[in-house]
Amino acid sequence: MAKTEQLKIISGKYRGQTLKSPQSEKTHPMGAREKLALFNMVNVENAVVLDAFAGSGALGIEALSRGAEAVTFVENNTKATAIIKENLANLDLEAKVVKMRVGEFAKQAIETRFNVIFADPPYDKIERSELVTLISLLSDDGVLALSSPKEQGILDLDGLRVSSVHTYARAQITIYKRA
Repeated sequence: MAKTEQLKIISGKYRGQTLKSPQSEKTHPMGAREKLALFNMVNVENAVVLDAFAGSGALGIEALSRGAEAVTFVENNTKATAIIKENLANLDLEAKVVKMRVGEFAKQAIETRFNVIFADPPYDKIERSELVTLISLLSDDGVLALSSPKEQGILDLDGLRVSSVHTYARAQITIYKRA
């Protein structure tokens, strides 16, 4: 069984509560400093949120703690999906958890609109095509927050403009809005 690392919710209703995170090369939990900066850039209060490439579910659960209306978690890894469900159950939270590739989810959820999409894909295999499919799920005033390795640079995503870019250690957070 994979080792787990303890993560903390940094703000909101569940501040200080711990979350489990799968320990593997396939996941890279966002550091507290990066997460704090991200949530200072993106308002999730009353938002409908998609946590794509969800890993432990920490971003989506942080959004729920900060007043998001609803969160959908999409994760392809079986162990990570189980940990998301466990983290939600431990906090007595209800949310939709989908075990599926992000691109496939986007094709099936074409009628769904999200105010905020968090995309934190595995750094070793960011697939631009999967990110592009997420654009169709953004509401007209929606925000896509992408965490990627800073050496990758800024991805040009058709239909979106870069609102802000911040780097932390080896990570880059890019905030996109509709063009």
